[in-house]
Amino acid sequence: MDYKENILGTIGNTPLVKINKLAEEIPALVLAKYETFNPGNSVKDRMAVKMLEDAEEQGLIKPGGTIIEGTSGNTGMGLALAAIVKGYKMVCVIADKQSKEKIDILRAVGSEVVVCPTDVEPEDPRSYYSTSKRLAEETPNSWYVNQYDNPSNAKAHYESTGPEIWKQTDGKVTHFVVGVGTGGTISGVGKYLKEQNPDVKVWGIDTYGSVFKKYHETGEFDEKEIYPYITEGIGEDILPKNVDFSIIDGFTKVTDKDAAVYTQKLSKEEGMFLGNSAGAAMKGLLQLKEHFTKDDVVVVLFHDHGSRYVGKMYNDDWMKSQGFID
Repeated sequence: MDYKENILGTIGNTPLVKINKLAEEIPALVLAKYETFNPGNSVKDRMAVKMLEDAEEQGLIKPGGTIIEGTSGNTGMGLALAAIVKGYKMVCVIADKQSKEKIDILRAVGSEVVVCPTDVEPEDPRSYYSTSKRLAEETPNSWYVNQYDNPSNAKAHYESTGPEIWKQTDGKVTHFVVGVGTGGTISGVGKYLKEQNPDVKVWGIDTYGSVFKKYHETGEFDEKEIYPYITEGIGEDILPKNVDFSIIDGFTKVTDKDAAVYTQKLSKEEGMFLGNSAGAAMKGLLQLKEHFTKDDVVVVLFHDHGSRYVGKMYNDDWMKSQGFID
């Protein structure tokens, strides 16, 4: 009989899927690393379990303890599944710009959800960074995950996602493209692929309102780059330790409107029902098309599932209210 001991055994080994219609302008073969096949429907399942298992090994959390994390939803989901299997409580601290579906899904898997304002400085005591740290200090036998600076985040992708992409492309991958938030995926996958072939190019997808692109190009952390944006799951107003800028060859920025429109396009033209960051990544790919040749194999990673965005990017009334469609 072929079965897994628990749901965590189904994480990883996600498929590569060719993008057809939307990639017609791109001369290369474009393949999506389709992470919604993970049990929590996102790439974050990989690093959530890795971070928790490493914390257990290091004695940072004891049996019956509480996991506390600031999340845009997907890391919280991965941690929640692991918490159920391993017998922990889960507290997710989330910013109010995230979709209602994400909050409802986290509660559906037994997590306590604390919602914080988006439009405050990271140091503000009301921010989701500050709130998650404070809750960890106040809660006995708790562990603050801190996915932004936790090295197990990038290590998970170095050990699983990167090797999978290398094997699935038979070592022919030439470019890796992915939205950047905590930095774990781009840094872990990028490090592994460049170790196999130093000529592999690694591109990050950023959003307007985030500091990554300018910092990468100039070394300047420019606070004028920081302002509220709608795109979920990518971009930051801080520099997480997991973003290894030395591995990244460049960034391209995608507008909120383009990210939302291409989220719908992936669903309606490719049958790929994906999250908001996938729309940003697809538009970013098109913006980078002059970097690709007919001999290239471009792998773009799609983070999460469309079910988290049905009230926003998949809702035409919401899209109209934002001025994204007529």
